[in-house]
Amino acid sequence: MSGDGRPVGVIDIGSNSVRFVVFAGLTRAPVQLFNEKSACALGAGIQTSGVLNPAGRDCAITAVGRYVRLARAMGVGRLDLLATAAVRDATDGPAFTSEIERRFDIPVRVLSGEDEGRLAALGVLLGTPDADGVVADLGGGSLELVEIDGGQIDPLGRLRSFPLGVLRLDDLERVGGEAAVDEQILHELARAQWIAERPVKNLYAVGGSWRAMAKLCMLQENHPLQVLDKYTLSRAKAFELSDLVARIGRRSLDKISGISRRRLAVLPQAARLLRVLLETIRPERVVFSIHGMREGFYYNNLPEAIRDRDPIVDMCEAVAGNGHRFAQQPVVLMRFLDPLFPQETPKQHRQRFAACMLGDLYWDEHPDFRGQQAFFKTLRLPVVGFDHEDRAALALMVLYRYQSYDEIHDAQDVLALLAPEDRVRVQAVGCGLRLAHVISGGAPGILGNCRLILESRRLVLRIPANDPAFDVGAFEKRLDRLARILSREPAVEWV
Repeated sequence: MSGDGRPVGVIDIGSNSVRFVVFAGLTRAPVQLFNEKSACALGAGIQTSGVLNPAGRDCAITAVGRYVRLARAMGVGRLDLLATAAVRDATDGPAFTSEIERRFDIPVRVLSGEDEGRLAALGVLLGTPDADGVVADLGGGSLELVEIDGGQIDPLGRLRSFPLGVLRLDDLERVGGEAAVDEQILHELARAQWIAERPVKNLYAVGGSWRAMAKLCMLQENHPLQVLDKYTLSRAKAFELSDLVARIGRRSLDKISGISRRRLAVLPQAARLLRVLLETIRPERVVFSIHGMREGFYYNNLPEAIRDRDPIVDMCEAVAGNGHRFAQQPVVLMRFLDPLFPQETPKQHRQRFAACMLGDLYWDEHPDFRGQQAFFKTLRLPVVGFDHEDRAALALMVLYRYQSYDEIHDAQDVLALLAPEDRVRVQAVGCGLRLAHVISGGAPGILGNCRLILESRRLVLRIPANDPAFDVGAFEKRLDRLARILSREPAVEWV
């Protein structure tokens, strides 16, 4: 990857589409400067013809030409062209890549199925460093299954590529019907017996077809957080979804808005495949990931020192930038609030630290809408590493940092994503941040001179005597509210 600070780009020549992504340099939580795709269906018909779709071939070459030209105009420091299942399997694949290389003077790397699976797994690990389960990357031409254990790709080589892409299965159904599709899926998966050998926590679903299924489910369920990444379903709920989509007729699919017709046409194949995987692997839940092969390629090329950093901290620092009123002091804020949360989990600790980094970011919004704006902007941040529970908790913490009430319809819906005890915790974090900023005015060098003490019956604020910065009247109301949330009596001690 480019190590000179310039953007880096990847052109993914897939079986279903050609996509161009430009990342803003080398960071642990990548920021996309540009993302565009052309639905070329390069692999349509390959199951029976053995060659690339002629119309898709012309479309792909045109798309690559546009993307190479854009990359050069954008000053991309390094540009990689990656080709997947359709190109590696088609008899005319070598001629196709040779033509691209001749026309645009840039090499094309044709990935093996194992390469594709490994990079998809790395893409999941980019967004979920502690991922545990099986990554299933479904494209137009192939399906890759990769086992990951505690944030590591399985060292025993539990990785396999299958010719089970949605375009292939769609071709097969036209010839032999649904029974032929189901038979082919079972026949291929039988070659990887390891997928049924042990219980699996998560099935990480990667690929546009499964993302489209997740979107349908979110719309049907009226899910309060319309963010695809890490949208999670129990196995039973995923079964319901796969059965529903597999049964939907073509006419009904055409009536669905918000998803391209080309994608909708192959959703029944994606649903059949998901159903068989649920029956075979039996995961506890299905987690939909927006990060796949392209992000894995990016992640694989990061320097080790960057790769080992916390993506949430990196992303929050990037989002906060220079937006605070004064010098950032998240560590001081954390230390001030630490006594209130002696039993918090590592996950809760990261949520609180993110809130400390972002809590003063929205100071310049209109005061009548500051809390509302902070809530919505935080809820929809492009934060790598957060699941839906994390997003809900962080957005509510920042909301309560600016206001004491949550009479926002969307906030009430998002609050329902949290367990009752977590609702109290996010209120306490937000109100604690509000107290901290009222005491210090956001300025450094003030908050470190006082401390909170959580007793069995009291919440004590210990402040230095004879320091005019600590006028109790300025923050007494905030201390009272925080104490009530924690079921304590407020108290002030001067030392």
